[in-house]
Amino acid sequence: QVTLVESGGGVVQAGGSLRLSCAASGRTFSSYIMGWFRQAPGKEREFVAHITWSSGFTYYANSVKGRFTISRDNAENKVYLQMSDLKPEDTAVYFCAVARYPSYSANTYSSWGQGTQVTVSS
Repeated sequence: QVTLVESGGGVVQAGGSLRLSCAASGRTFSSYIMGWFRQAPGKEREFVAHITWSSGFTYYANSVKGRFTISRDNAENKVYLQMSDLKPEDTAVYFCAVARYPSYSANTYSSWGQGTQVTVSS
């Protein structure tokens, strides 16, 4: 059974930075895709970025491109989301998730963490 645990959320001022972590366990992830999504109150869950565990290939939503960086640590079985130049509209609960193939659709991802809150104040 896959277990994903996010951490690193918090409150930050606009223009600041945060690094989110996702600790993955329960299987070998080398053939999987790890994704980050976010969900603001009253809104649908939104794709942020994904990374192919084996190759390190990355893909970003236009809204975060150039500000966020997704990476992974194979030895630690962790995926990170470095967020810089944060804006109030980045405020949301951030989730990590696992999929079998690259996708920006939440329906493609089969396992999810519990989420971590990110609040950006103006």
